[in-house]
Amino acid sequence: MTVVRIARISAEPLDLTAHLDAVEDATAGAITTFIGRVRDHDPDAAAAVRALEYTAHPDAERVLTALAQEASGDAGVLVAVSHRVGSLSVGEAAVIIAVAAAHRGTAFEVCRQLIERIKTDLPVWKRQTEVDGTSTWLGLGG
Repeated sequence: MTVVRIARISAEPLDLTAHLDAVEDATAGAITTFIGRVRDHDPDAAAAVRALEYTAHPDAERVLTALAQEASGDAGVLVAVSHRVGSLSVGEAAVIIAVAAAHRGTAFEVCRQLIERIKTDLPVWKRQTEVDGTSTWLGLGG
């Protein structure tokens, strides 16, 4: 049975250790993690990226829980996932996912499916600010 132990939208910096602790279990032979960070460039930007500002719909945390459940299916994994909101500088974590499973293949697969679903289905929008002051809002997902 899949258990989502953390599914959080947070204005506070994300803590990898808290996510790892949340999925700790004696049955887990594998724990995979994903950390999505703010990078200093975007292929579609004219200048270097200075920061991202994330905004979430009020239902985003409920949707995040559902996405974690759907990505996990009946894989019998433990999941901890968080997405930041607010202004983030280059290098800061915007998303952290930890998945614990009996086997590595399952842990990797669920982690990958979850980040892909977050990118397309989580009601979070981001405003990208470049070093030249240009600012662009980018659609649904992180």
